[in-house]
Amino acid sequence: MVEVSRSGLVALVGRPNAGKSTLLNALVGEKVAIVSDKPQTTRNRIVGILDEPRGQAVFFDLPGVHRPLHKLNSRMMQEVRSALEEVDLVLHLVDASVSWGRGEEFLFHMLDAVQPAVLGLLTKIDLVQPRSELLPLMARYAERRPGATVLPVSALREEGLDELRSALFEALPEGPRLYPPGVTTTQTERFWVAEVVREKLLHATRNELPYTTGVVVETFEEEPGLLRLEAIIHVERNSQKAIVIGKRGRMIREIGTAARKELEARLGTKVWLGLRVKVSPRWRDDARILASMAPGVAALEGELEGLLPEPGEGDGT
Repeated sequence: MVEVSRSGLVALVGRPNAGKSTLLNALVGEKVAIVSDKPQTTRNRIVGILDEPRGQAVFFDLPGVHRPLHKLNSRMMQEVRSALEEVDLVLHLVDASVSWGRGEEFLFHMLDAVQPAVLGLLTKIDLVQPRSELLPLMARYAERRPGATVLPVSALREEGLDELRSALFEALPEGPRLYPPGVTTTQTERFWVAEVVREKLLHATRNELPYTTGVVVETFEEEPGLLRLEAIIHVERNSQKAIVIGKRGRMIREIGTAARKELEARLGTKVWLGLRVKVSPRWRDDARILASMAPGVAALEGELEGLLPEPGEGDGT
């Protein structure tokens, strides 16, 4: 008996730091989205592709739902709303390790109005002790969305992922694959370079910088046996520039070395990477800079209505 092939678009939606990128990488089987414990790490629609004999799931790892205070944030929230109009299935990630607040309730309300089926996921269950505490959380989710399926998962420890894969393929419509076999992401190498640099920047600076940095790749030149890259790190203040550069340039060298090593391993070639830090006080409202960070995506005009709480407000974080 020939197994029916199922394929479709799947949106990963949740509050900031709900574990969307970690889950995406675990499902796809390789790193297609950067990971950080800082909120709002994902700023664009990252596409990851899970291809199996039973079908193909094309994931959108969307920015965490939060209140937009700049054009950058507005664009991020528009990515979420736009994706919810296109997909066949929504994976709603709820961090099981923190208490629910107004932000989570808003997300429930937003998803009540979408057409696609919604599959609930309680994430980071490895942080929940004892595990019996998961039962009231699952009951609470089921009470908020009667009849919905809710699964506990830990992407970090790969717990519950087989059950999740089975559930999502059962929910996807029958149809042919959307991408050729072997394709795991639609992101360009240039975009990936900027994301890797930004990830290493977030890791290196830890709590010293908020999410007020952006990376633009200005030079991407392929030479025999060498990829020559130059990138600008945008910050908002001189004090932030000093942090990124570090004493005697130690921090910027640490960031560059870590990024270069990952890029060489991923791209399979020697990489020369030059980094420069630029103070751009209002870069998150600069349409030109935002467009250069996500080529082909124009910055949005105006702000969304302030319906969401501030990141971390009332959500137990």
